[in-house]
Amino acid sequence: MPRAIWSGSISFGLVNVPVKLFTAVRKKNIGFHQLHAADRVRIQQRRVCPADGQEVSYDDLVKGYEVAPGQYVVVEPTELEALDPEATHTIDIEDFVALDQIDPLYFDSSYYLAPEVSGSKAYRLLLDAMSDSRRVGIGRVVMRTKQYLCAIRPLDQALVLTTMNFADEVVAREDLEQLPGSDVSASKRELTMAQQLVESLTTDFEPSRYHDTYREAVLELIEAKAQGEEVVTEAEVDRPAAVVDLMAALEASVAAAKQRSARSPATRDGTDRDGTDRGGAKKGGAKKGGADKGGADKGGAAKGGANRDAADRDAGEGTGEQESRAAS
Repeated sequence: MPRAIWSGSISFGLVNVPVKLFTAVRKKNIGFHQLHAADRVRIQQRRVCPADGQEVSYDDLVKGYEVAPGQYVVVEPTELEALDPEATHTIDIEDFVALDQIDPLYFDSSYYLAPEVSGSKAYRLLLDAMSDSRRVGIGRVVMRTKQYLCAIRPLDQALVLTTMNFADEVVAREDLEQLPGSDVSASKRELTMAQQLVESLTTDFEPSRYHDTYREAVLELIEAKAQGEEVVTEAEVDRPAAVVDLMAALEASVAAAKQRSARSPATRDGTDRDGTDRGGAKKGGAKKGGADKGGADKGGAAKGGANRDAADRDAGEGTGEQESRAAS
């Protein structure tokens, strides 16, 4: 059972809906520690003042904002605390807008909102009203002394809160160089072929079909090395040459897409939904010399630290180490 990371209420008009906030996404990044190559001991990160070469403790640190190269304005913790937004424990909905009016660029992190027992009826009322009207609530919430702009939207039988980027945090498209202007255009034949290619690759979105193949390959590599297996790296695949004839590339792409669809109606990449090809072989990452894809019996391996759960736990420590380096 997931643990709530925040509790409060949704406020819109004179209605308050008591809710709890739960994490909706858990990243599965792989983190590596830095070790001394000679003895495989994990190194330590220390804060050292370059002026005198002395190590600096946390008690001797202050916050400085660089206003010019080498020039800083020091801000005291008490000064920042005085500016902290008031923690009201409410999500104040200010507006309701259509979801299709919000570009995904503005979305950041998502969380589930679940009702307290006493707020089930009000929660259902807000959920149904937003679903029927196809509207999203835009509001503000304070979490961990920081104020966030957020969107609340219905998703099946739950409400989802997504923190949002403010307008001045989104890079303007006008700042990008080399975007094609009105002087660049495709012929009608090229456009028709491009539309045929898009249509041939169009399908329903099924999230489970897409995997982080790099992370899976790295975990297989770690597991194999922990079990003492020889790891054979596949030969590098030649990259496709730069497109010279756009029309020829479009025609070849449409033909290839049609052949792939005819060969495998289940998916476009020739595999079943679970990633198994027609011959029964599972798609994998790095090859292990002399061993099949399953490798040794994982239940009998004495080195439990090499399994996937241990690698995922290590990711959290690795992230913390990176944050510590950035802060220092």
